[in-house]
Amino acid sequence: MADISSLSVYLYDKKVATLTLLPGDSTLLAFEENYIEDENRPILSLGFKDSFGQLITEHRPVRTRIPPFFSNLLPEGPLREYLAKRAGVKSEREFHLLWVLGKDLPGAVRIEPGDDAKWPGDDKESNLVSANTARENALRFSLAGVQLKFSAVTKAHGGLTIPAQGAGGSWIVKLPSAVYPGVPENEYAMMEFARMLGLDVPETRLVPIKDIEGLPEGMDQLGGETFAIKRFDRADDGSAVHIEDFAQIFNVFPDRKYERASYRNIADVIAAEIGDDGIEEFVKRLVFNALIGNADMHLKNWSLIYPDRRNAKLAPAYDFVSTVGYLPDENMALTLGRSKRFAELNEDQLRQFAIKARLAEKYIIDIATKMTEAFDDLWPQAKKEFALSKTLITSIEKHRKKVPL
Repeated sequence: MADISSLSVYLYDKKVATLTLLPGDSTLLAFEENYIEDENRPILSLGFKDSFGQLITEHRPVRTRIPPFFSNLLPEGPLREYLAKRAGVKSEREFHLLWVLGKDLPGAVRIEPGDDAKWPGDDKESNLVSANTARENALRFSLAGVQLKFSAVTKAHGGLTIPAQGAGGSWIVKLPSAVYPGVPENEYAMMEFARMLGLDVPETRLVPIKDIEGLPEGMDQLGGETFAIKRFDRADDGSAVHIEDFAQIFNVFPDRKYERASYRNIADVIAAEIGDDGIEEFVKRLVFNALIGNADMHLKNWSLIYPDRRNAKLAPAYDFVSTVGYLPDENMALTLGRSKRFAELNEDQLRQFAIKARLAEKYIIDIATKMTEAFDDLWPQAKKEFALSKTLITSIEKHRKKVPL
């Protein structure tokens, strides 16, 4: 009989489910009976609720990959390649990656090998040796996304350091890009500008890369600044606060984050789960990112947070970057109303969005108008205060003229 490879899924340190690797490289999710029967169970994902609000307990095996909720906990692109290489596993083997990266995941989820689980190695080496080697070599955290980033802790004298095993940090540190200059400075400026405009923004810093201790060998040679943001999925006492992004909510794999839903779909969930306060913040963020030319506000760049474990709020802002300074783009990441085009973001488009989302048209237009006016009033101050490059300033101002709001 073949050895069973399984992963235990913990939420707030209580086991709630098991992921089992089946023959043929399929993965099956099964919830624990005590989690199913608990009427006051903490929310793992709205994506596991049916149309009546009940927990979905029957799940089909997912071939090659792992179920979308868990796939979205893993990093993408260069970060995935880097961490997979350190762990000695193939980047497409998501079950293996979750095994070695599950110590420090977004939100309050933790993944551990099941009792007597055997490392699903591809070779004839000892399972124990293969598993231990993978764990020791990997920086055991997974911060979903593409950009190279690390979990960090605050040092006694106020700096930041990367933990030896990559887990347990209360900050996320994003490294400079080798392709696009000034991305950390760009993100810092856009996030702080958003704070000036009253949006919900976590604490952020610009930290010289030379002042970050514990980076993997060679990464400090990139030079320049890093962007650091305080993790809103970690409380002040270090305990985990659960979050999920909208790709998880809509059961969409990360590589379909631009395709399977619209801003109206996001608004539908926010209106149902949070109400007017959530909608107001959502529209403000949507308008702000349209005005700075952020063409990358896809499903994974919007999240819900569960401070009391059951009731959702819109998570604080993250990943605000003016992308038009690097890659000129005429379209938003998702459809709003009837179009994705920045040049068609006007009152009529907002009206169509409000109608489809069953929201009061005047309410939505008033929010957008006030945000636009505040943006234009404070932009002259912001571009000086955050020492933006002339190239980025020119790109944003050129783009702003194209947006009819």
